[in-house]
Amino acid sequence: MAPGAARRARRRVRGAPPAGARARSAEDWWWDRLVPRGSGYHLLQSDSMLLLLPGPGPARPRAQRRAARRAQRLLPAAARAPAAKARPRAAPAPEPPRGPDPGWGDRIPLEILLQIFGLLVAAEGPMPFLGRAARVCRRWHEAASQPALWHTVTLSPPLAGRPAKSGAKAEKKLLASLEWLMPSRFSQLQRLTLIHWKSQVHPVLKLVSECCPRLTFLKLSDCHGVTPDTLVMLAKACSQLHSLDIQHSMVESTAVVNFLEEAGPRMRKLWLTYSSQTTAILGALLGSCCPRLQVLEVSTGISRNSTPLQLPVEALQKGCPQLQVLRLLNLMWLPKPAGRVVAPGPGFPSLEELCLAGSTCNFVSDEALGRLLHGSPSLRLLDLRGCARITPAGLCDLPCQELQQLHLGLYGMSDRLTLAKEGSHLLTHKWRHSLRELDLSGQGFSEKDLEQALAAFSATPGGSPPALCSVNLRGTRVTPSTVSSVISSCPGLLYLNLESCRCLPRGLKRAYRGQEEVQWCLEQLLTSLPSSG
Repeated sequence: MAPGAARRARRRVRGAPPAGARARSAEDWWWDRLVPRGSGYHLLQSDSMLLLLPGPGPARPRAQRRAARRAQRLLPAAARAPAAKARPRAAPAPEPPRGPDPGWGDRIPLEILLQIFGLLVAAEGPMPFLGRAARVCRRWHEAASQPALWHTVTLSPPLAGRPAKSGAKAEKKLLASLEWLMPSRFSQLQRLTLIHWKSQVHPVLKLVSECCPRLTFLKLSDCHGVTPDTLVMLAKACSQLHSLDIQHSMVESTAVVNFLEEAGPRMRKLWLTYSSQTTAILGALLGSCCPRLQVLEVSTGISRNSTPLQLPVEALQKGCPQLQVLRLLNLMWLPKPAGRVVAPGPGFPSLEELCLAGSTCNFVSDEALGRLLHGSPSLRLLDLRGCARITPAGLCDLPCQELQQLHLGLYGMSDRLTLAKEGSHLLTHKWRHSLRELDLSGQGFSEKDLEQALAAFSATPGGSPPALCSVNLRGTRVTPSTVSSVISSCPGLLYLNLESCRCLPRGLKRAYRGQEEVQWCLEQLLTSLPSSG
């Protein structure tokens, strides 16, 4: 036999199953050779795949040691001693004690955690975030309990709008929580807002007066039962309180007047809702009880008062010489007659914002506006929406030279009024270098007048691009060429309202927000200009 044939025969003999293994198949014999029994592996077979998996394997030495120690403890002491003498064992190496992992929250330094919480509080307010964060771990509880994070708080009963009994019960429950929360958290509280409190306003404000010495701002919205003693007590206890907002709340005029008499010298901001009792409060302001007042806002409540407010303009200028913001919102008012001898008042030399906006036509005229603003060269915002009697000539005579926002929109009232058709160019030529927002919606200026007005932004002094970023031309007679010109001249334009503009082609009469939409409007207008010509 050849050597190669002999070797092949020997291989076949070694690889063949033994002759006596009749009980097992040849296939099982081959699997035993691939995966020996007791190796700790399992073999899984399918039609197209062979998978080898590790088995559970032998027990871990540590588990064995634990089982031996447990068995030794169960034996009697007499039987355990001879066994220990017969077979001495080496003591296992001591393992380091392992406690529960505190997690990454406990590893963050308290100062860093306070900064993170401060950013969240600034964005969303302290509640409910701080209350939930305090239950995470001890470190978070310590950080969430810092009074520095509780500087601005809004408190509202959870059952607001429910029946009276349920609302009173909810207020008492919240009051019980505040009795332990305020002394530990609110020592650095600066701004407090109470909403929908009907029966427990006095106990809450009493707690505030005892626990919040740094309070600077108080807002009462839809609150009832505010007594004169409550506000006076608060004014005496909180020496830094300088801002009060009582809009849409039932507060007696006596309470407000007593509060202003106590805290008047330091008052900076005051928000009121016009009612039959507003005259008494304005009388206190006219008497110079708040000489440092900077913001005064009077608005109309839900139940509109049909009696016009007579405002003594010159007396208000003397009583509040440092006024910076004056808002008479949706209010029917007219200036009190000055008498036979017309002596101009001192004006508001620091006034930066005047808002006389209303949803209905009011009695504000050029003469009243001149009495208000004749001494206000620093005016930046002028909102005269709804003031249909104001003319471009009257606006052009104002002393302010750096006006940034001018709102002259007439919403839903231009159809029944006789509006000026010329003069818009006087406004844009005067303030084209500083104007950022312009609202001419509903005005009746002609196509040619609007073209002259908006052409002023294409030739700004100094060659710098205009600062205009918002234009509202809703319901005007602006033409496609005028709109395309103003878009091309104002690269920073971000808002353009062309709704209900009758001279524009269909599909373009809408509001455009963002630079991309404004540029798309320009492209559409440029393509439609030849066909319109």
